[in-house]
Amino acid sequence: MSAESRTVPIRPQRRVKLSERLGDFLFGVYSAIMSLLEIVFGAIQRGIGARHMAYIFVLPNLLIFSIFVLFPMLLNVYYSFTGGTALLPQNRPFVGFDNYERIFDCGNLLDPNSCREDLFWRGVYNTVFFVTFQVGGMVLVALFTALILNRSIKGRGFFRSVFFYPVLLSPVVVALIWKWILQRDGLVNALLVSMEMERVIFFLNANWATFWVIFISIWAQMGFYMLILLAGLQSIPPELYEAASMDGATRLRTFRHITLPLLMPTLLVVMVLSIIRAVQVFDQVWVFTGGGPGTATTYVVQYIYETAFANQIQQFGLASAASLLLGIALLIFTVLQLRLGQRSDIA
Repeated sequence: MSAESRTVPIRPQRRVKLSERLGDFLFGVYSAIMSLLEIVFGAIQRGIGARHMAYIFVLPNLLIFSIFVLFPMLLNVYYSFTGGTALLPQNRPFVGFDNYERIFDCGNLLDPNSCREDLFWRGVYNTVFFVTFQVGGMVLVALFTALILNRSIKGRGFFRSVFFYPVLLSPVVVALIWKWILQRDGLVNALLVSMEMERVIFFLNANWATFWVIFISIWAQMGFYMLILLAGLQSIPPELYEAASMDGATRLRTFRHITLPLLMPTLLVVMVLSIIRAVQVFDQVWVFTGGGPGTATTYVVQYIYETAFANQIQQFGLASAASLLLGIALLIFTVLQLRLGQRSDIA
């Protein structure tokens, strides 16, 4: 057979898939960007030195922090020394400490009715009451739940997720759910009527409104702090419990002398975080009760919001002064709490 008569089979060319082309294109773009960044950062490193390159990488975060946190804080401090109703800083007259004098203009600080800004001091007392019982109750419930879920029980993972689920909900959603449950024709009153009991109008009773605000806040946030305490419990070496069991120690003595001292740093973190969050309570209560009935559930942040934005006469300077006082008080309280925690660790 001659060479001309031979037929060489032609292999079909493999088609390049669209995804491969797209991947090659994106990889090319990525390589070009990285090469450009290498040139730019290489030039910067040669100019300022390798030791100072950390400032270049931190610079974007510093810019974002300065624009959205530091600048508003400084602007808030400036507004607290100005008056009038104008929004722009250049249109606001400087009044010095007039806003602070107005807040502290009281015949008796223990009697909000004797103060010129009685709503502010009523909000302060309500906030102190809320923080005391909400934080105390939540820490106890979270600790008790963490102790139970730290044991080998059936469905432990399921119960952990169940207790953590309310944390995933928005505070507004939580408030709307419980408002639907507790309203006049809600689920709770329907249950009371079915038991031949009278309806309870929770939102018109100051004591009931305060109770439910604290209860709902504990229910919604407890899961987060429970996980923190659970992590602290799991970091305690099990050998300590085995040694205590061999010595015949009861569960109460084991908790008092082993669990509680070793869990104290975690408890301190939980206390600080929960207090900061409790002092800033606003959105959930605003949707749930609107601060009522009367001023029973009006807190400091709500006073600041209403003074600056909701009232017919918007007093930005007075609201800024109130917010600055709140921030200073919270900072002092947090520092004192951390110092006390450090002293207890040393002791």
